[in-house]
Amino acid sequence: MIFVTNPKKSLGQNFLVDKNIIKKIIEIGNVEKDQTVLEIGSGSGNLTQHIIDKKPKKIIAIEKDKKLSFFLKKLFINNKNFNLINNDVLEIIKNKSFGKNVIVFGNLPYNISTQILAYLILLKKWPPWYKILILMFQKEVADRILAKSNSKDFGRLSVLCNWRLDIKKHFDVSKNSFSPKPKISSTVLSFTPKKNNLFKLKNPTCLEHITRILFSNRRKMINKNFKKLFGNNSSIAAELNLDLKQRPGELSNETFYKIAMLYERLSG
Repeated sequence: MIFVTNPKKSLGQNFLVDKNIIKKIIEIGNVEKDQTVLEIGSGSGNLTQHIIDKKPKKIIAIEKDKKLSFFLKKLFINNKNFNLINNDVLEIIKNKSFGKNVIVFGNLPYNISTQILAYLILLKKWPPWYKILILMFQKEVADRILAKSNSKDFGRLSVLCNWRLDIKKHFDVSKNSFSPKPKISSTVLSFTPKKNNLFKLKNPTCLEHITRILFSNRRKMINKNFKKLFGNNSSIAAELNLDLKQRPGELSNETFYKIAMLYERLSG
C-alpha cells in the first residue's frame, strides 16, 4: 500500500506513487550493499522503501516537513540503517559531507529544484562527496538543463550544470504518476561529476556571477554587459577570441567557462 499524506503547496509537494516509475529510478542508481544513499525530500516514503529493499549500508533521508518526518520515523523504525534529518536540504548541503561515493536520489520540490542543484554544483571541494545524482525535475526545467547553445531554452542553468557534471536524460514521467497530479510532466536526469575538469575555478561562484551578468539581457548583444565585468579593456575580448556583437545564447558553454576563469584571475 502506498501512503499519501496531505501535500503542502508551500513546500512544492507532489508525491510519486507509480511503482513502475519508482523501480526504474532505483535501477539507475545500481545501489549495492556497501554504499550510502541520500534521499532528498523523502515525502511519504514511497521511493525510500525501494531504497531500503536494496539493503545499502546507510540511508540518509532529508525531509523538511515535520509531520512527514514523524511518519517516516514510525514507518522505518525497525530499519537500523535508516537515518532521518528533519531540516532544510539547502542548509544540509551547505554544511555537511556524507562520506564518499554517495548515491543521491531526489524527487525535488518544484519550487526550489534549481536552487538545490546549484548548491550541489557549487561545492568548493571537487570531486564532491556524491558519486551520482538521480533527480527528477519539471520537464521544462530539465529541458533548460539539457539545452544547447543557439536554442531557446539555453541559459545559465545549462552552462552551470555542464561545467562540472556529465548529464544524462533517462525518461519523462507522466503527471498521472503523482499525487496530487501536477500541471505538467516531469523528467528524470542523472548527473555524474567530471573528475578531470579543464575549466577550474578557485571560487565556483565566479561562474554564477558572470552568467548572471551576461544573461541579464539575453536578447541583446553582450558588449554592454561584458563591460560591466571587465571595463573598457578591449584586449580581454581579443584574448578570448570573442565577438562582443554576439548574444549570450550564441556563446558556447566553454566560452562562459573561459570568461569565468579570466574574470577570477583578473579579480584576484
